[in-house]
Amino acid sequence: MSFSKVKRCRRLKCSNNAQNEQGGTRIQRAPDAALAEWVAQMIRRTKVVATLGPASSDAKTLARMIDAGLDVVRINFSHGTPDEHRARVELVRKLARKAGRAVGVLVDLQGPKIRIGKFKDGKITLVAGAKLILDAECKLGDQDVVGLDYKNLPKDVRPGDTLLLDDGRLVLGVINVRGPRITTVVEQGGLLSNNKGINRKGGGLTAPALTEKDKQDIKLAAELKADFLGVSFPRSGEDVRWARDLLTKAGGHGLIVSKIERAEAIPALEEILDASDAIMVARGDLAVEVGDAVVPALQKRMIRMAREKQKLTITATQMMESMISSPIPTRAEVSDVANAVLDGTDAVMLSAETAAGQYPAETIAAMVRVCIEAEKEEIVYPERLGGLKESDVEQAIARATAFTAKGLAIKAIAALTQSGRTALMMSRMFTAVPIYAMSSVIDTRRRVTLFRGVHPVRFKGARNPEKALLMAEDELLKRGVVQHGDLIVLTIGEPFGRAGGTNTMKIVKVGEHRKN
Repeated sequence: MSFSKVKRCRRLKCSNNAQNEQGGTRIQRAPDAALAEWVAQMIRRTKVVATLGPASSDAKTLARMIDAGLDVVRINFSHGTPDEHRARVELVRKLARKAGRAVGVLVDLQGPKIRIGKFKDGKITLVAGAKLILDAECKLGDQDVVGLDYKNLPKDVRPGDTLLLDDGRLVLGVINVRGPRITTVVEQGGLLSNNKGINRKGGGLTAPALTEKDKQDIKLAAELKADFLGVSFPRSGEDVRWARDLLTKAGGHGLIVSKIERAEAIPALEEILDASDAIMVARGDLAVEVGDAVVPALQKRMIRMAREKQKLTITATQMMESMISSPIPTRAEVSDVANAVLDGTDAVMLSAETAAGQYPAETIAAMVRVCIEAEKEEIVYPERLGGLKESDVEQAIARATAFTAKGLAIKAIAALTQSGRTALMMSRMFTAVPIYAMSSVIDTRRRVTLFRGVHPVRFKGARNPEKALLMAEDELLKRGVVQHGDLIVLTIGEPFGRAGGTNTMKIVKVGEHRKN
């Protein structure tokens, strides 16, 4: 059942009101069955990221996607104009407000264009054993030669290297390199069309992580107040710090998501994680460079390392690719999404499925169903978060809350927060109890849309902790996640209302304070 249908049902059946994200429209409780279904959807822990494109840029489709369970939209800066990006972000935020939801915005930088050029006829067919010359000075290609958008490729390759085109579908062996020309032999042929990507097997391309276009796009990301900035092809922590510095100077405050796509990023993974707020397991280009059989184990390792370092993870690429043209996923795709959930990923991401596919909303709904079912499996995650940092009171409160929630029958955690940091730390430690990040700061509510197990709640604030407690109880009761007599945990900062000052944890029985 969609959120909009449940809202209609709630209006008919009960007198208890619940306030939406804007604090304006008031909706009433659903009957028990509908409410139970809606609550299951709302407390889903794994988040869904969906790429916008031609198939998902109109208001009607976007509204359906939000109803289906969309948490974060991805704006791919490889395509479209700045004005188109502005219009999409404005529409997303308008529809999210209308739906009473917080929806995050991830801006994804294009990164270096490591691609071939164009052909006279738009495409050629490569035959195994034939020769093909890659020429950095060629303007328009034919059956024998093609240009390069990445002009430094001849400097990066040597005889004996293997080049992979079009996500590894085509394979070229390098015979020799002379000046701007690379002579290759076709080892695996097929159709090759304009501007397909190139990877060197094993990595080693020297293209910088940020191009001049990326630098301008970072300024646009700051203007759009993007919640997350995706950095393509970083090879080191320095690449990530470079992007963060440019974003900060432009006035942006989004979290940095490093896309792990290059072979060189694997040995540098720890320093990249330290410099980032999140990583994306970008399985497409990564599989081409390191080999597809290596990626599943790498995925598990990256997610585990990120959790240990209190970082976020997004698992991406071909998760439900068949749904570009089919209304249902394959069984293999269902297993792929479920395994990412069981690995502990914060989010699963859709690319062409929602950007260009025929069933964007249906694909999100299918992914949501899989996430909910996979989350029913109890998983014990090792809590190797390092020692408690001296004077880090928020971390101590987060750990105490996690321990308490495991030991008692806690129904929900209400984290009154300005920055979302305490909610993030709690989400790294366990996933069993839903965490409600209650904040008056819209940027914080949008940011936590990517935190596994954390749900953003618009919280107007209160004059004192006692009033805040009652308001938090009311919110959880209205959402149907607790009942009178249930135990909840409240985290708050005292003196009340200071930013970055969570220093108090309270165990509360719902309704008890109203009797006193």
